[in-house]
Amino acid sequence: MNSLVKIAPRGSADLSRRSFLVGSATTGLVLGYAAVPGLDHALAAPSSFEPSTWYSITPDGIVTVTCGKADMGQHIASTMAQMVAEELGANWKDMRVQLASNDPKFNDPVLGAQITGGSWSTMMNFDAMSRAGAAGRIALTEAAAAAMGVPAAELVVRDSVISHPKSKKSMSFAEIVKSGKATKTFTPDELKAIKLKTPDQYTLIGVSVPQLDIPSKTNGTARYGIDVMLPGMVYGRVVTPPVRFGATVKSVDDSAAKKVPGFIKTVVLDDTTGSTSGWVVAVANTYASAKKAADALKIAYDNGPNAKLSSESLLNEAKRLQALDDSGQFFVKDGDTAAAFGTAAKVMEAEYTTNINIHAPLEPMNAAAEFKGDVLHVYSGNQFATRTGSIAAAAAGIDPKYVVMHQMWLGGGFGRRLDADMMIPAVQAAKAVGKPVKIIYSRENDMTMDYSRPLTYQKVKAGLDADGKLIALNHDVVSAWPTARWGIPDFLTPSVDKKGPLDSFTVNGADFFYTVPNHQVRAIKNEMAHNATPSGQLRSVAPGWTFWAVESMIDELAHASGKDPALFRIELLDGKGKNDGGAQRLRNTLLAALGLAGYGTGKLPKGEGMGVACVSSQERASASWTACVAHVAVAPSGEVKVKKLTVATDVGMQVHPDNIRAQVEGAALWGLSLAMYEKATLKDGGIEQTNFDTYTPLRMSQMPEVAVNVIANGDKPTGVGEPAVTVIAPALGNAIFNACGARLRALPITADAVKAAMKA
Repeated sequence: MNSLVKIAPRGSADLSRRSFLVGSATTGLVLGYAAVPGLDHALAAPSSFEPSTWYSITPDGIVTVTCGKADMGQHIASTMAQMVAEELGANWKDMRVQLASNDPKFNDPVLGAQITGGSWSTMMNFDAMSRAGAAGRIALTEAAAAAMGVPAAELVVRDSVISHPKSKKSMSFAEIVKSGKATKTFTPDELKAIKLKTPDQYTLIGVSVPQLDIPSKTNGTARYGIDVMLPGMVYGRVVTPPVRFGATVKSVDDSAAKKVPGFIKTVVLDDTTGSTSGWVVAVANTYASAKKAADALKIAYDNGPNAKLSSESLLNEAKRLQALDDSGQFFVKDGDTAAAFGTAAKVMEAEYTTNINIHAPLEPMNAAAEFKGDVLHVYSGNQFATRTGSIAAAAAGIDPKYVVMHQMWLGGGFGRRLDADMMIPAVQAAKAVGKPVKIIYSRENDMTMDYSRPLTYQKVKAGLDADGKLIALNHDVVSAWPTARWGIPDFLTPSVDKKGPLDSFTVNGADFFYTVPNHQVRAIKNEMAHNATPSGQLRSVAPGWTFWAVESMIDELAHASGKDPALFRIELLDGKGKNDGGAQRLRNTLLAALGLAGYGTGKLPKGEGMGVACVSSQERASASWTACVAHVAVAPSGEVKVKKLTVATDVGMQVHPDNIRAQVEGAALWGLSLAMYEKATLKDGGIEQTNFDTYTPLRMSQMPEVAVNVIANGDKPTGVGEPAVTVIAPALGNAIFNACGARLRALPITADAVKAAMKA
């Protein structure tokens, strides 16, 4: 697929590859509807004070923060407001939030493209939003000083009021804005020069303030994509082919559909973006009629090149590729592993696999599209507004500057809404019928056409010296490459062997913080899987499978060396060389988890065991240090009961304590669900699981006790939405081994697999 978006070259900022800077309007990335005649793109009233693109203050003193990130229940909009309010000095009761559009002014040169994923949002935005708040405080303070005739340095800002203790004069934010005297602006250099508060001065950061989005979400006024209603709107129901990708429509017989009351038209998608393949849309005046018409269509397909593929096909191809010496590219190439294996006292090898996993957000994929003259309006909750708008433009065959995107609240995302396939049927159906069209995927559409977590195959080879010290490790990771599918070169990473770019989002985590003098990681693209099961980013991305292999092998090595697995890890986390700093934080997190869980303090009953794992998700450059101790009981039948998950995480700066705990708990349970209950399979080119009767995430009855220890040390804030996902599976596998001696190397973990391993 050709690239629809262009990202500026990597910069020198701390975020490195994460600095996804938006290019000029000519790249097709910026959807500059401000350039469209007659469209008012200003979000603040003319009498408002707008210290920053990201918030405005109205004459009644209300501060409205615009969130350029997708809010899918993680309350990131409120977090953005909390960062601004802290430095602004606003009363929390005066704060409001709204979601950004695709106006070019929101393509910030510092914050970059509007993308939400990787647990990046707080980390990437903390400094910039804090400076925006501080700039507003300074501007208001100078205006108040002039109005009151006092030195600005003597003023105190708190709870939306600026006061002068000596004269007892004061002005509220509302009064200052009404005066029109707050006009100061800041250059980028001036913003950088602002001295921000130190943690001991915080009054809002670190406080679990009420989340600003909860009232509207509980009283029904918050609008999700599925809630959109437009004048004259009709509905489209997609009909998807029996294979996940590669099918084409040979013919459509809609004679029966024409008998359905309210039927309007059948549209065969012509998708130049490569997002969909072989899709048909039935359009009618109600959703019920559209569904009935879709069910009545008789469609003949050419199922294409992937029609005979299965999960077994993909796994066999992965093993074939891994066995080739020249496959893939190197992500890590430290030392000489071949020489080290030659001198090792013990060499161990193991294969680790994960199956296809589906996002399945509660709100199914949906979008609404409406043409107003030459301008296309699209309504959707999405995680990558920059790319989504470009795909909508391509689907319509128009210049991106004529697309206006209305961002909605998301009823779950987990990475699924980083993709924009829902735009294609909505836009092309609206164009075909000349009316606004809303598309809502059925659960079956959503599951069988998901951009899933890919099936993965990993082979790990490790060597120990005579003292039981790890001296060499080779790690091959074979999978589809989700990020490469986007066609955005700057999202890829140059390989260390100069063979070309690789998708580091498939191998992150394999570059761990353990000190191993000889270490190689090879990223291998499984083209068969890449084409047959177009994969996406599912919550935790690569660390969800790489740490399954790494932390399982580390445990196997510990037992082989006769050392306690926790102590074995602590010895490896010595912080030498490139691991300086990071290893110490991870070690401290592991120690915190061990202490909270009571690891090693008493003998467990027969059939029970504790297992440990510690990870640096997501990426080394933006790690969140997380450790888990899992406590399980294993029955002779192989049934596993997870009794308790103890998770410790180092988050740096803690913005909203209650939200952090909720995120960590949710991530841990998601990790448990992936580890033990979720599995999708490919057969004859199609996903077999179509609903929650066959794809079975964690149920309430399967919930264990979850204990969380949040380490807040005042350092830069890290992400919390995903890291705990990655640590659960290996901790469980290691606990099961300690409980019954069964070593598991495939996810999900099943009773049959445990029983078989117990007998092996």
